[in-house]
Amino acid sequence: MNYILNFISDFFNILNEMSPYLLLGFLFAGILHVAFPRDKINKYMGKKNLRSVIAATLLGIPLPLCSCGVIPTGISFYKSGASKGASISFLISTPQTGIDSILVSYSLLGLPFAIIRIFIALITGVVGGVFTNSIIKNEADSSVQNSIINESETGNKKNKFIEMLRYAFVEFLQDISKWLIIGLLLASVISVLIPNDFFINFVGNDFLSMLIVLIAAIPLYVCATGSVPIAAMLMIKGLSPGAALVFLMAGPATNAATITVINNVMGKKTLYAYLFSIISGALIFGTLINTFLPSEWFMIQGLNNEAIVHNHEILPQWFKIASSIVLLGLIINAYIVKYYSIKKSKKVLLNQKLNSMNTKTVIVKGMTCNHCKMNVEKNLNLLDGIKNVNVDLLNQKVIIEGDNIDINVIKQKVESIGYEFVEESKNI
Repeated sequence: MNYILNFISDFFNILNEMSPYLLLGFLFAGILHVAFPRDKINKYMGKKNLRSVIAATLLGIPLPLCSCGVIPTGISFYKSGASKGASISFLISTPQTGIDSILVSYSLLGLPFAIIRIFIALITGVVGGVFTNSIIKNEADSSVQNSIINESETGNKKNKFIEMLRYAFVEFLQDISKWLIIGLLLASVISVLIPNDFFINFVGNDFLSMLIVLIAAIPLYVCATGSVPIAAMLMIKGLSPGAALVFLMAGPATNAATITVINNVMGKKTLYAYLFSIISGALIFGTLINTFLPSEWFMIQGLNNEAIVHNHEILPQWFKIASSIVLLGLIINAYIVKYYSIKKSKKVLLNQKLNSMNTKTVIVKGMTCNHCKMNVEKNLNLLDGIKNVNVDLLNQKVIIEGDNIDINVIKQKVESIGYEFVEESKNI
C-alpha cells in the first residue's frame, strides 16, 4: 500500500513541477506554428554547404515537434530539395530540444542543463550535417521537388489567434500527451522501485553507465519532453549528469522508426552518419560534463523520496497545482476532441464509401500523430484526380476519393514522404 501511495505522490509532485513550464511551452509551440510555416524556410536548406546545415539546425532547435513528427518533416524537407546534410541536421537537432522540452528541462533539471541541451543540439546538428555532406559529396541527391505543400496556398484563411490556441492546446497536446504521461509514470515507478544511489553502488563506473543508457535508449521511442522526468529521477538514483544527457539525446533522436525511414529514403551512408553523430556526440559531451563541469550545477535532491526539488523555487505551490489542474483538463479535452473527431471521420468515410464508386482505402504504416495525418492528406490531395483524402490514424487507414485513382502512384507518393504503404484495403 505504501508503494501505491508513494507512486501517486511522486506522480503529482513531478507533474506540479512541470506543468507551468509545459503550458508556457505549448503556447510558444502555437506561436511558432502560425509564425513560421515550413514552406518559408525551405529555400535555406537546399545546398550541400555549411549555411544550409546551420539553417536547418537553428530551425530544428526551437521547433516543438514530437519525435514521430520529426521524421516526416525531415524527409519532406529532403524530398522538397533540401540536401542530405541539412535534412540530417534537422533530424538530429529537432527531437533533442523544442520550446516545451527546454522549459521542462529548466523546471526539473535546472538552468545549466537547459542551456547545455540547446548548445549540444546545435553542435551535434551542425557536425552531423557537415559529416553527412562530406561522406556523400559524390552522390547526387534524389530528392523529389515540391513534396512540401505551400501552406499559404493550400491553407484557408483562419484566425491566427484561434489557430495558435487550437494547435498548441489541442493538436500538439494530442500528439505529446501520451508520451508525456508515460514519462511521468516511468519516473514515478523508478522513484518507488529503484533504491537511492543505485547507479553508484551497483554500476559504479560513469562511462559504463553511459554505455548502458545508450544501448537502452537507441531503439526506444520517447519524446524530448517525456524523457526529462525520467532523466531527473534517474539522476536522483545516482545516474551521472553525463549519462542522463546520453539518455536525453539518444532517447528522442533515435528509435527504430527513424532508423528504418532514413535507411530506406536516404541510404545506408546517410544512416551511418546520422547514428555516428548522435552516438559519438552523446558519449563525448556526456564525458565532458562528468569530467569538467561543476557537480553543483546538476544537483537534484529527492525530498523524502517523494518529490523532485531543484535549487530554485520561483513559482508558488498554489500556482503549480493550478497549472497541473489546467494541464490535466486540457489533456482530457484533447482526448475528447480526438474521440469525436474519429467518430465523425468514420461516419463521413462510410458515407463516401456508400455514395461513391471511386473510393479506395489503403493501409499506411508509420502515421502516429496529427502532423503525420496532415502530411499524408496534403501530399495525396496534390495528385491528379484526387478529390478528397481522409486519414484514420487509429486504424492506419487512408481513404481516398477521386477519379481514376492509381494505387501505384499513391504508393510512390506515400513512400516518398517517409511512410510505409502496406496494401489496398477492401473495406473500411
